[in-house]
Amino acid sequence: MPFPRKRSPLLLSEQDRLKLEAIRKSRTEEKRRTLRATFLLDSRAGRSDGAIARHHHVSRSTVVACIQKFLQFGLEAALGELPRSGKPRQLPDDAIVWVQHCACQKPKELGYSYELWTYRLLLAHIHQRCVAAGHPALLKLSRSKLHKILRQGELRPHQIRYYVEKRDPDFELKMANVLHVYKEVEIVNEYHRREAGWQPRMGTISYDEKPGIQALATTPDRPPVGGTHPSHLRDYEYVRMGTVSLLAGLDLHSGRVIETVSDTHNSADFIAFLRQLDGAYPEHHQIRLILDNHSAHISKETRGYLQTMPRRFVFVFTPTHGWWLNLIENQFSKMTRTMLRGIRVASKQELIDGIHQYFDEINATPVVFRWKYKMDETIIV
Repeated sequence: MPFPRKRSPLLLSEQDRLKLEAIRKSRTEEKRRTLRATFLLDSRAGRSDGAIARHHHVSRSTVVACIQKFLQFGLEAALGELPRSGKPRQLPDDAIVWVQHCACQKPKELGYSYELWTYRLLLAHIHQRCVAAGHPALLKLSRSKLHKILRQGELRPHQIRYYVEKRDPDFELKMANVLHVYKEVEIVNEYHRREAGWQPRMGTISYDEKPGIQALATTPDRPPVGGTHPSHLRDYEYVRMGTVSLLAGLDLHSGRVIETVSDTHNSADFIAFLRQLDGAYPEHHQIRLILDNHSAHISKETRGYLQTMPRRFVFVFTPTHGWWLNLIENQFSKMTRTMLRGIRVASKQELIDGIHQYFDEINATPVVFRWKYKMDETIIV
């Protein structure tokens, strides 16, 4: 004899019905959620609790419990789990706080040779010091429980995240000056496109150095062979033949790059590059450089050279830690990802020749760079 139904009929809003239908048809939901959604929909359709249980091969009490949770606590409670008392806590709050405090200190500050914690070292430290610290319950602390405590405290003492301290008090002002130059260049370039034959009387160069480009030699690579090895094969061994420094300036009007390669990037190299720029532009043109605060750019030797050519060069300095404001960095990034990626050479001169060839190819089809990021939102002063 079937059990009589003593509760009121199950009523679902249209929004709840659509949500339950979506859960029942979903292939990514948990199995228990799809079953509970089906119980509710079947009950709404008028099927008895026993019929629902037999159809889904579960006990009748499982179906009744799901429907009762819906009637008492709502839809989300019926689809999920109600909180349970669970096992009593083994670790008091002060012990958890002490563990997190230990994790926030460096191991070498506590007498270890390590710079950062490992889970093994931190766990051993806790086991050794917990009784003296008044937390004997931590003697049974496991690695998984330690991981849970650190995760709850949003702590990762085994990792390092780098930050840059803002050390330039005039950062916004200097950034605005650089962006003002970019906006001015954009206006000049647009006018140049409209007025054929017109030439600006000031050239704007985005300049920087890329030091430490390594000349590495290795055995000859083996090309890909179908069915044997799909990629190039290269011996792990290599020979270091020194490094070179690239000094390059990107013309923001034409997109052409003026560059030189040297073993160093000191004041003499920078002055030599300025002489190269002086010979590349007409005498009556002013040359404006956007560059960083490298010591070679403001040295006594550089200032002495600039005094011999008054009003020829104008320097616009990026703020400290504002290298990303210099457009030449985009060119360097592209060079690193393409031409220098995995490069091997037979000599340092071959590397230098390759760099010159790369920029010859760039200058054959130059691209005018434009700064777009937050240009309109920045207040230009």
